[in-house]
Amino acid sequence: MPTLLTMPTLLTMPFTAALTAGIPSPSSAVWYLGPIPVRAYALCILTGVFVAVWWSDRRYRARGGRPELVLDVAIVAVPAGIVGARLYHVISSPDDYFGPNGDLARIPQTWQGGLGIWGGIAGGVLAGVLLLRHRGLRVAPLADAVAPTLLVAQAIGRLGNWFNQELYGSPTTLPWGLRIDEAHLPAGSTYPPGTLFHPTFLYEALWNLAGAALLVWIGRRMLARSGVTGGRLLWVYLMVYTAGRVWIEMLRIDEAETVLGLRLNVWTSIVIFLVGALGLALTSRRPLSDAIDRPGRGTRKDRSAAEEDDSVEDAAAEHDSPEGASPAEPAATASAQPGQTDS
Repeated sequence: MPTLLTMPTLLTMPFTAALTAGIPSPSSAVWYLGPIPVRAYALCILTGVFVAVWWSDRRYRARGGRPELVLDVAIVAVPAGIVGARLYHVISSPDDYFGPNGDLARIPQTWQGGLGIWGGIAGGVLAGVLLLRHRGLRVAPLADAVAPTLLVAQAIGRLGNWFNQELYGSPTTLPWGLRIDEAHLPAGSTYPPGTLFHPTFLYEALWNLAGAALLVWIGRRMLARSGVTGGRLLWVYLMVYTAGRVWIEMLRIDEAETVLGLRLNVWTSIVIFLVGALGLALTSRRPLSDAIDRPGRGTRKDRSAAEEDDSVEDAAAEHDSPEGASPAEPAATASAQPGQTDS
């Protein structure tokens, strides 16, 4: 018969049973609108991009940045990032495409999963930097505005791995273990029914959200102390993300290229962490600026407007000056002193 002492146990039994059953995986990763497939993986990526662009735009404009610039950068950086992410995945998993059972036709099939974050960052950053330089704008203010939003986008994008039942970790007895359908278990595996796996997608999503909050806090501290962030948040982003990626990557059991017993992505994360630390150290030692324009530069539109204004002013000066005299001559004559010559 239940007593007051056993009542808490009885009340929590349904929740305990749910936890010990693990986190369920979605039953489907694709839906159809008539003949059109709608893939969860793509929706997660696009949702992450939308949130990042929206938040980056707000942060950049708060720093004095030009409206719509973030959208302009996204238009070139997002496609370049997807191409870079896919290339990195193909290069780091060559057997899937170039091996004995590989299929080259799968290379463009990004909707099946397989995007390497480092290739995505490299492609997106390169495209964004080229556009900013073309417009005469500094990279640092936009980089600092975007840094925490990238972590939020990555957190949302990781949900796509959950829908695809991929990139999960090793078996675990933890109550938040992930249930994986037999069809999505590694080939040749002999895991008993009911085996739970580390939900690495969830670990990384939570790590990234915490990292985004940390970057926002650090940015505010930097602004409170020195009034500028000067591109330092981008380096902190690299360090925060890679610190989490190392331990999460080591939990995964999917096939991957290894170097000296460690997965390639672990080595990549270590190298990029060191790059971030070096970049942070170097930028912290030099004068910092959050100016939007590069010195002596502006957007092409701004420069054209300035040149047009100058030409109008010159024409007006010529019209008002005495016939045959240059508007610059009186000023030059008045400023010249006896005994002085130009050098």
